[in-house]
Amino acid sequence: MYSLILAMGMGAQTASDGAAAGGSMVTTLITFGVIILIFYFLIIRPQKKRDKEAKDMIAAIKKGDKVVTIGGIRGTVAVVKDSTVILKVDDNTRIEFNKNAISAVLNKKEETVVEKPAKKSADKEKIEKVEKPAVEAPKAEEPKAEEAAEKAEN
Repeated sequence: MYSLILAMGMGAQTASDGAAAGGSMVTTLITFGVIILIFYFLIIRPQKKRDKEAKDMIAAIKKGDKVVTIGGIRGTVAVVKDSTVILKVDDNTRIEFNKNAISAVLNKKEETVVEKPAKKSADKEKIEKVEKPAVEAPKAEEPKAEEAAEKAEN
């Protein structure tokens, strides 16, 4: 019933009031749009980026990586399963954790990286050697042509 009375009251507005209300409505919508964009770029997008990085880190965990759990336990990955990892904490101590409990990988196990020598030689060819110009000894000042001409006239 209350909404019916409100609708009747809004219908009684004049055309000029409707135009003013429409203009403020557009301004309000633009303001809300700008606020939503600000929230997206300052909050939502960075959070999605962090989530993706964490997911990639967890997916890349392999045997031999040194990790820290969310509880602060440090260990070396001994076994990687589908949803869990077994960490070697001490000589004879192994603890099983969910992969989501890994907060950081301290240092990954070093993999052998083979570099292509062809690229290095191509890079060396691109580098040009620039030599410094030889520093010349200062010459004794020679009389200028104008001064010589004046002396000749005298």
